[in-house]
Amino acid sequence: MDCSTFILELSPPLLGQLNLDFGKIAPNIPYILGGIQVTLLFTLLSALFGFALAIVLSFFKVSTFKPLRWFADVYTSVFRGTPLILQLALIYFATPQLTGYPISGLQAGVITFALNSAAYSSETIRGGILAVDKGQREAAQTLGVGYPMMMKDIILPQAFKNILPALVNDSIALLKDSALVSTVGALDVMRRAQIVAAEKFIYFEPLLLAGVIYYVLVMGLTLFARRFERRMRRSD
Repeated sequence: MDCSTFILELSPPLLGQLNLDFGKIAPNIPYILGGIQVTLLFTLLSALFGFALAIVLSFFKVSTFKPLRWFADVYTSVFRGTPLILQLALIYFATPQLTGYPISGLQAGVITFALNSAAYSSETIRGGILAVDKGQREAAQTLGVGYPMMMKDIILPQAFKNILPALVNDSIALLKDSALVSTVGALDVMRRAQIVAAEKFIYFEPLLLAGVIYYVLVMGLTLFARRFERRMRRSD
């Protein structure tokens, strides 16, 4: 038996095994799409809280007060040195044990991802602050501008323009990693796709749909970020 004959005899069984039927999940598509709201809400809240905390941590890291620098460095090392899913599990399962109050999967996810993203974004913001010309700080100090006002009106605006692409990448990573909240029961896109898969006893179709949804969301965020970045550049 030559190779071509073997392939022809093997092909029909293989094709028969590819039992794909997207019609089976058609009634469940609105249910899966409903997870977009949860995914976007989770990403927005995590990004906002994480960004605010990252700014505070970046100030600590450039501070001349050593205990603040030590705290920020230890915080960053802990959250960068442990798996994200472990952090999520600890916050979700340990919070009721320690406080006596239950916490939802969405709340646990927002807390975890905000704390985790702050560790990474603070390094980015710190680098942007240090990249600003020292002469501008000296000029501001010469003019009697206070440190808080100098950071708010002079240093941070210039730093953000330089680090905007890096912050966008962090936001995109946050959006994709949001699928991890499905492990603690949050009804996001990934979790709903898994529920449909378990009900229909098919996995490729609902998971593929979830992948398409995440891809569209990421591409939309990327296009929005590019337009925002161009607008920021034109305002220089």
